[in-house]
Amino acid sequence: MDGFAVRMADLAVLPTRLRMVGEVAAGSGATPGVVPGTCVRIFTGANVPDDADTVVKVEDTRVLNDDTIEVRSTDEHANIFKRGENAKQGDVLVARGQTLGAMHIAACAAAGRAHLRVRRRPRVAIITTGRELLEPGTKTALHQERDSDGPMLKAALETAGFVVSSAHRVSDDATLIGNVLRDCLAQNDAIVLSGGVSMGNYDFVPAVVRNLNAKVLVHGVAMKPGKPFLFALAAGGACIFGLPGNPLSAATGLHEFVLPALRTMAGQAPLESRPLLHAKLRATIRTNPGREQFVLASLTWTEAGAEVEALGTHSSADLAAGARADGAIIVPAEVEGLAAGTRVAFRPWRSWP
Repeated sequence: MDGFAVRMADLAVLPTRLRMVGEVAAGSGATPGVVPGTCVRIFTGANVPDDADTVVKVEDTRVLNDDTIEVRSTDEHANIFKRGENAKQGDVLVARGQTLGAMHIAACAAAGRAHLRVRRRPRVAIITTGRELLEPGTKTALHQERDSDGPMLKAALETAGFVVSSAHRVSDDATLIGNVLRDCLAQNDAIVLSGGVSMGNYDFVPAVVRNLNAKVLVHGVAMKPGKPFLFALAAGGACIFGLPGNPLSAATGLHEFVLPALRTMAGQAPLESRPLLHAKLRATIRTNPGREQFVLASLTWTEAGAEVEALGTHSSADLAAGARADGAIIVPAEVEGLAAGTRVAFRPWRSWP
């Protein structure tokens, strides 16, 4: 606080008058001593002079002349930061696995740590497959559609802080997919593919991945949407994520599997790699048991806390609903719907300011 450094022993009776014998501003190396009956003018951020044990705020004093003040009130040991008050030598300021934010950087800077040891962010390549896909902005024929998965995956990955080294659009051709995937594996830590992972005649991705000597660990998960999800490890250690081509299926797999894995690869604590909110459900939703279901929903912040409301979707290709969604309500596989007022698990698909 701006004020006067004093000896509390001089304030046994208030108000009392003290003689000013010096001044210490922030950044000043001045060291005026405080002897009985004296004080030193002091400003926020300055070192407290020797023998002073209290700082009286300006508001609690009255300046009588150039070298005399009157102290009207104060508390003992007031307005002084003590050494070790915020943290002591040996305390952990930023834990391992913490994603660095502005306040972490500030704490490290204040402690003199100008350089920090961090984990490298994974390099990621994106491959969207499908002979029907065209560049966004292109005029389409009735048998064609614009590629929405590629831009969505790139935006989501970059928003999450990951480096997208390249993005490719490949037709439904096993040789072409294999060539692009091989090149991407040589330069990246992870590959995210969309499309071509299901059971159709043109779903070449699983076979291509195996032909490249990658070990398929997962192909098909009990969830809706996104059942055909594929995960494999390449011979060199890179991760291969195969997402279904339908946009909402791809987005669900991205947030449930891809982003958590990449965050863990980047050194984030596993439990923090899959952010989850618990919110009150505004209206009853009906689901069929058997598979874990992810229901698009909007999130509203109220004085009572977070509330979510399911959004109606026509299919896993309903990007109009996807654009309105803040994330997905997670409905356990054994549950047949959720009643209004229930506290539900909600996976956010975007961050809030």
